[in-house]
Amino acid sequence: MFGLTGEQEQLRREVRAFAEREIAPHVSEWDEKSEFPHAVVKKLGQMGLLGVIFPEELGGAGMGYVEYVLAIEELSRVDGSVGIIVAAHNSLCTNHIMLAGNDEQRRRWIPLLASGQWLGAWGLTEPGSGSDAGGARTTAVKRGDRWVLNGSKTFITNGSYANCAVVLAVTDKDKGTRGGISAFVVERGTPGFRSGKKENKLGLRASDTAELIFEDCEIPEENLVGKPGEGFKDAMRVLDGGRISIAALSLGMGRGALDAAIKYSQERRQFGKTISEFQAIQFKIADMATELDAAWLLTMRAAQMKDKGQKVTLESAMAKLYASEAACRICDEGVQIHGGYGFIKDYPAEKFYRDVRLCPIGEGTSEIQRMVIARELLGKAPSRG
Repeated sequence: MFGLTGEQEQLRREVRAFAEREIAPHVSEWDEKSEFPHAVVKKLGQMGLLGVIFPEELGGAGMGYVEYVLAIEELSRVDGSVGIIVAAHNSLCTNHIMLAGNDEQRRRWIPLLASGQWLGAWGLTEPGSGSDAGGARTTAVKRGDRWVLNGSKTFITNGSYANCAVVLAVTDKDKGTRGGISAFVVERGTPGFRSGKKENKLGLRASDTAELIFEDCEIPEENLVGKPGEGFKDAMRVLDGGRISIAALSLGMGRGALDAAIKYSQERRQFGKTISEFQAIQFKIADMATELDAAWLLTMRAAQMKDKGQKVTLESAMAKLYASEAACRICDEGVQIHGGYGFIKDYPAEKFYRDVRLCPIGEGTSEIQRMVIARELLGKAPSRG
């Protein structure tokens, strides 16, 4: 049903080779030091992977979400930190401009972002509003032909290094999410805009996660992306695609954990034979592989539908929910198969275990995904069968 074309298989091979060559030798060091992989990000831009889903006339690679899933999966199979850097840049920041911006805004910012000359971030979450995005307190007040932003955003991927950020702010507090939130592009170097605390994280440590702080930050009127008051609605459209990328991130780390577990089980000997010969280990590997394939099919369904221009709110939420939770189970079993060696940093199992835990949280928790799925199903008549 989801057979890949020759070109898609070639892309997968190229990204895998790049990840093994350019990323794998540095994974442990980057993780230990929480070091952002600047050089690799530049090379990813040169490969077109920072503009996978954007048209060639805007500097992108002109590919679709199926190719995007393959790229994120292969990067994350080696290091989820690199996968999430690319995902947040593509499907959140740049894609918000693509979906909601006007032609002039697309021509102004997307070539810089899609080519990798600029790195992007997306600011929705705040210290007091995560799942409850309607509780945002960052404000944007119109003064003449300028907007003045005040407030802060937290848990922002690429927050310390992004050249620009798409930021959601309250423009009419009485309307809330139904017409009271707008989106703005804020460029690095704008007075009143700075990065704040860099988070010291459990996993994905080479990925930068930081605060964005706005103190009387003035931006021109033309930096408003989309119509005033429609920022939240546009953000939900952005997340439909973003959740596909988190599913792909989950797939990659799950596959990396499975590959590592299979390799270890065929090398580790106990009671005179490799542990892969024990049925208990075989059953674990069988379950891990089956869950991974099921997650891949859900993700590819959402990606194909997205490429056809179909609404994917339901399908992307299902893919994100299942892939992220399945990947957590897979990475947990990967540690178990490694036994004591799964608990030390000499083997990759523990890092996959730490890194993957973000996936059921980021871009809408599992609980939020279940709410989205239920709302979509209960709002349909007749019921889906």
